[in-house]
Amino acid sequence: MNSQARILYCHCAYAKVVPPEVKAAVLAGLSEANVEFDAVPDLCEMAAHGDDRLRELAAGGPLKIAACYPRAVKWLFAAAGVQLADHAVRIWNMRMEPADAVIDGLLDRAGDAGDASAAEPAL
Repeated sequence: MNSQARILYCHCAYAKVVPPEVKAAVLAGLSEANVEFDAVPDLCEMAAHGDDRLRELAAGGPLKIAACYPRAVKWLFAAAGVQLADHAVRIWNMRMEPADAVIDGLLDRAGDAGDASAAEPAL
C-alpha cells in the first residue's frame, strides 16, 4: 500500500478496550508527524448508527486504520453496510501492538511488515 493512503485513527472512546497509553501515544505520534489523518471517537458507535462517514472513508481509496482487531473493524464496516476492499485496507491493532509499531506502520516507517492484521489471534 502506498504512502498516499488515508489514515483513520479510532479513539475507542466507549469500549475502553485499548490501553489509554497506547491510544495517546498513537494520536500524539500522528499529530507530531504532521500528516493528515481522520480521528473518530469510536468506530463501534459509528457502525451502530450507520454513519455515512464509514462509506466515505472506505470509498476514498487506500485506507490505513488504527483501531482494534482487524476482523472486528471489518465487521463494523460491514454492519454499517460498507465493504472494505482487502487489497486497499491495512489495520493495526492497538489492543495488541505497541504504539511505536502502530505509528511506524501507519507512517510507512516499517513497511507493510508491521501490519497487525496478519498477527491476529484465531477465535
